[in-house]
Amino acid sequence: MEEYPAITHVTAEATPSRTHIHYEDPDASERLAADITERVGLCCSKEIPWVLLCIGTDRSTGDSLGPLVGSKVAAAQSNPYHVYGTLSEPVHARNLKGKLQEVHKLHRNALIIAVDASLGYPENVGAINVGVGPLLPGAGVNKSLPPVGHIHVTAVVNVGGFMEYAVLQNTRLNVVMRQAEVIAAALLRVGREAREGPSAVVAT
Repeated sequence: MEEYPAITHVTAEATPSRTHIHYEDPDASERLAADITERVGLCCSKEIPWVLLCIGTDRSTGDSLGPLVGSKVAAAQSNPYHVYGTLSEPVHARNLKGKLQEVHKLHRNALIIAVDASLGYPENVGAINVGVGPLLPGAGVNKSLPPVGHIHVTAVVNVGGFMEYAVLQNTRLNVVMRQAEVIAAALLRVGREAREGPSAVVAT
């Protein structure tokens, strides 16, 4: 766990199972925020820095989920995160290792929430998944990259299993945009609640 010093000892029994929320659920952002808040409470204290690491590139529709989330959160007035990965400055396969080194140097013992797009079974397209522990960026397109995050948020943007690069290129932007909106709203809600208390949370 040396790469992720913000994590406290969380037993398997105490860790919630991975959550799946569809972006079209009317309460998607509220449910997602509640789930992330629970996991943040298990992993760390509120006083440490929070880093939002959004992985992807604006050169591919399906892979733009992370930069879209990062841009939306970075632009918000009530943003409590140190955001890495936006449309103007994406974090992708070529610079991920360097960005991780920068994060660990500038934000020692920070909580890292990692966001990335994923491919999956047809019935799971549209789902947003949350779990404790790192995600493996690039796994869907057979790239070997370092694991990232104490908490991960992934969104199934399209079907996987065949010609993954082409699938990402031909993913509907509407789906990715709506998933990004739900994730960004949830993350900002988590930040407001953690910094100001539950009574200050405003529905988005």
